[in-house]
Amino acid sequence: MRRVIASGFGVGLVPRRLWGSDSGAGTFGAAVAVVIGLALWPAPWPVDAAVGVAAITLSWWAAEPYSAGHADPGWVTIDEVAGTLIAMVGLSGWPWLLAVAVARLADIFKVLPGVRSAERLPGGLGITADDVVAGLYGLGAGWILAIVV
Repeated sequence: MRRVIASGFGVGLVPRRLWGSDSGAGTFGAAVAVVIGLALWPAPWPVDAAVGVAAITLSWWAAEPYSAGHADPGWVTIDEVAGTLIAMVGLSGWPWLLAVAVARLADIFKVLPGVRSAERLPGGLGITADDVVAGLYGLGAGWILAIVV
């Protein structure tokens, strides 16, 4: 059960099946969050936040057994689901899209302050935290756009 959840409900295993590597698995995980986020568009922001917090908790728990030796296996994508869900809290339209893009890019490149440091935390927390920090950057960018537009 943990492996299914850790793999973002199986999507993290798809790239290995398709092209023989885990490359791009995180984007598949983010796509799961996008589907969930689209379903949550009509919901009030506290529901978005509660779903995001639940995903963070689930990610931390599910990723823990796969973090031995400070590993972050590519197929573990529940962390991308959680981080992307955080990025979308209370947003819709263009701000929502910007938030998803910024969160994904912040996670991939890890150049924004705090993302790489969060990744160095131990266990499932480290696997999850860098995506949450990246998601917070996306959330900030999305809210700035929402305020400006």
